[in-house]
Amino acid sequence: MRTFQNRRDAGRKLAQRFDHLSGRPDVVVLALPRGGVPVAYEVATRIGAPLDVLVVRKLGVPGHAELAMGAIASGGILVADQRILAATGVTREAFAAVERRERAELERRERVFREGMPPLDVKGKTVIVVDDGLATGATMAAAVDALRTRDPARVVVAVPVASPDICEALGRRADEMVCLVTPYPLYAIGLWYEDFTQTTDEDVRALLGAAREARKPEDAVARTAR
Repeated sequence: MRTFQNRRDAGRKLAQRFDHLSGRPDVVVLALPRGGVPVAYEVATRIGAPLDVLVVRKLGVPGHAELAMGAIASGGILVADQRILAATGVTREAFAAVERRERAELERRERVFREGMPPLDVKGKTVIVVDDGLATGATMAAAVDALRTRDPARVVVAVPVASPDICEALGRRADEMVCLVTPYPLYAIGLWYEDFTQTTDEDVRALLGAAREARKPEDAVARTAR
């Protein structure tokens, strides 16, 4: 069952699916932090694309935090799972309380991860959105909706592992869906990794910094050409 050694290994395998986009100036890679960043780093490095984070927070059902009743993303985006809300009986007040708490954490993460850097411009570009795997898909759905407000040309969702129904659903939401492994039942994302150690804030900052440093010579050449 263990298909990937770790997130970096999963990223290297996923990156091979995007060789046709290598070197194109109209391609950017966005990672869902924290776990998606090591995966996305390998994709961005292989194809020579800039890397950034798209901060999204799952809204967990009170008392059952792992069960997503929706998600939020930068730009005021909110996705609510009406099926889960109806099944669990979560009130509007309880939902709003969870949203307020997660919104505060979303804003904190943006400050920490970006370190003052503005978001990448995605208008008119092909955007590859990467995570380390999808369980419910609610977080990625919010990410796709958030991106649509920024007017990209195409949104491609890319993950190492997700269930077939989630891949199908997100394939209808995005312009393209890339899933390396589609087990049914999925059970848990971590089962498909030998090492699924939690990615830290420091790991995220280090990888984003390394990606920016790697692109400095290329950016300098582009400025000289202009």
